[in-house]
Amino acid sequence: MIGPRFFSRGAFAFLILVFPAQIRAGDTFPGKDWELAATPEAAGWSGEKLKAADAYAKTLQTASYLVVQHGVIVHEYGDITRPSNIYSMRKSVLSVLMGMYADRGAVELDKTLADLGIGDTGGLSAAEQQATVRQLLQARSGVYHPAAYETPQMAAQRPPRGSHAPGTYWYYNNWDFNALGSVFRKFSGKTVFESLRDDLAGPLQFQDFNYALDTRFVYEPASEHPAYVMLLSARDLARIGLLMAREGKWQERQLLSAKWAAESTSSYSTVTSRVPFIFGYGYLWWVGIEGSMFGADLPGKVFAAHGNYGQRVVVDPSLDLVIVHKFDGREEFPERHFSELLRYIMAARLPGS
Repeated sequence: MIGPRFFSRGAFAFLILVFPAQIRAGDTFPGKDWELAATPEAAGWSGEKLKAADAYAKTLQTASYLVVQHGVIVHEYGDITRPSNIYSMRKSVLSVLMGMYADRGAVELDKTLADLGIGDTGGLSAAEQQATVRQLLQARSGVYHPAAYETPQMAAQRPPRGSHAPGTYWYYNNWDFNALGSVFRKFSGKTVFESLRDDLAGPLQFQDFNYALDTRFVYEPASEHPAYVMLLSARDLARIGLLMAREGKWQERQLLSAKWAAESTSSYSTVTSRVPFIFGYGYLWWVGIEGSMFGADLPGKVFAAHGNYGQRVVVDPSLDLVIVHKFDGREEFPERHFSELLRYIMAARLPGS
């Protein structure tokens, strides 16, 4: 169960990241505070068209959204300072943390569950135990054990145990994602939350994160592996997006290798959503296909963190662009709504910016 504070502050966020083809020497990083563009026009965006995006966001009851380009806040809507539940975007955060420890040689992607001594309630079959860490990151483990923090829809759609061998089939599987939290602790000696505090919140200078209040494990009897629920604000999520847009560089430090940034946001599976939109899936990141993400045209290699109830972070490194969206509520937030909002936002970008 999630405590009352998660419901009172709960919100879904989606983070979209865009990677720049080349980072210029003068590009800006936030310090203790974000730098704000003097006007949208000064940053290469139309203020009038961003007002149109705001008007549409209001009809959707969007809690907040944020546009960051070249390390500067171009536009903000709503309360970008309030931490709220980021739901499944937690998985993309774990991908970043896993990469940091892979860079240090602590994470071995081709180790199997058997190698690591990772099991679960009632045991795993010999075939399931051959799933690798890499396959868990790709949601291709073939382990269809009940999982904590699983929606009724996910449970209903879960394939039968043993129906697919490890590595042969993509399924958006909370068991994989939760077990990765246990794998991460075995490799790093830290919980996901301790690493979030030490390896991201500290170096990136999160402004709104409270370790004691904004992290909570969710345990359920069905599985030994808890979900790692985290609350983050839009402007702190944007820092993670910017780190990825800059290929793991922050200020003068390479916090994450460019190799991992590229590898984790490459597509290993093709997935069609209900809308339908077509996505690739990397290591816990959703990947745009042929310059399209959520039905909006983005010019470069684009990828996103995706959470239930309208949580999004979209990143396009070719534009050095990060877009964060958050929604407060427990009702469905249709992908077509975010798609339309994203089109409004991108229509505000002036040529050449």
